[in-house]
Amino acid sequence: MDPRLEKIFKLPLYQRILILVGLMLVFAGLFVYLLYLPLCEELSGLRQKDASLQNKIQEDQRIADNLPKFKAEYEKMKVLLDDALTELPNEKEIPNLLTSITALAKENGLNVTMFKPGAERPKGFYAEVPVELKMVGSYHEVALFSDAVAKLPRIVNINNLTLASPKDEGGRILLAVNCLATTFRFIEGTPAEAGKNTGKGGKK
Repeated sequence: MDPRLEKIFKLPLYQRILILVGLMLVFAGLFVYLLYLPLCEELSGLRQKDASLQNKIQEDQRIADNLPKFKAEYEKMKVLLDDALTELPNEKEIPNLLTSITALAKENGLNVTMFKPGAERPKGFYAEVPVELKMVGSYHEVALFSDAVAKLPRIVNINNLTLASPKDEGGRILLAVNCLATTFRFIEGTPAEAGKNTGKGGKK
């Protein structure tokens, strides 16, 4: 027998029990440190991953449940967008639209003394087309002109309207009228314009 083991066996019983308990504690510590703790850490990570996956599944299920509603909302917004886009003239329509603005001014009694188109200002899929107008007429005629412009099928905004220098001509009070008429047009090559052209092509 190994002398070291023989020496241990010759020790009093309580000492042998203490050595045995010590060895058991060492083995238990090694088991906890080398096996149990790593497994606990791995289990915790798996639980977190499972919770994350469960949340994603619930979110995906919520989206799936609401998909018909989202589709209906999308179709509704698409119809509204298409309706709004029809109010924006394309490049070919701009000259006629600008001419119609001056025609409306004359039809409502205003004398157009200056008609000055400004530089276009790109704003994404559309561009602002400003026109500086100077006219002479009565307040009532200006009101009629503004109302007629608002009723145009295309969007035209009247901004920076000023009325000045009133003059009495034969009992008629005439004013110097300055304003900025702004319309909008599609920028060629945008998805909106391409979709509009495709739609037109389908009707032919």
